[in-house]
Amino acid sequence: MVPSFESATADILAHPVFDDCKNLIHHGVDNSVYDHSVATARMAYRMACALGVPAEEIISVTRAALLHDFFGYDWRDEWFKRFLRRYRGVRRLTHMHAFVHGPLAAKRASRYFALTDKQRQAIAAHMFPLSPILPRSREAWIVTTADKVVAAKEMTQCVYRTVARAMLIPD
Repeated sequence: MVPSFESATADILAHPVFDDCKNLIHHGVDNSVYDHSVATARMAYRMACALGVPAEEIISVTRAALLHDFFGYDWRDEWFKRFLRRYRGVRRLTHMHAFVHGPLAAKRASRYFALTDKQRQAIAAHMFPLSPILPRSREAWIVTTADKVVAAKEMTQCVYRTVARAMLIPD
């Protein structure tokens, strides 16, 4: 039997530290890490169900997708800019948020939630191909794909809203 999205994610969504993700802006000012993570988890859940994966794997992929951006910091903040200034050239590029937040999110999520190795790897690899970590399981590929689909939609909406505001077109 296919588990519900709510039963697979209830403990994470109720956790106060995960709730803090509402305070971190993500893909545009109208979108938080929390919003993006929930949308990505819902997309991954739908994809896993459509692919007919076993119920245990549906739960696994949904939870990994929900935690894929659980990095816990504002990468636009001054402290992260100071962190980047320590590096030069290619090393600076490889330490930018897009390259480092997957493994950081996996490590942080492991401190708060019981994760399998596949879930940790899916979280760490979700920025492929931008990051060099290759997704090594079906769960990781679903999380990576769901993240790309949701991020593309969010960025498209962000650009549309920005252009619409500039042109004074109502949403």
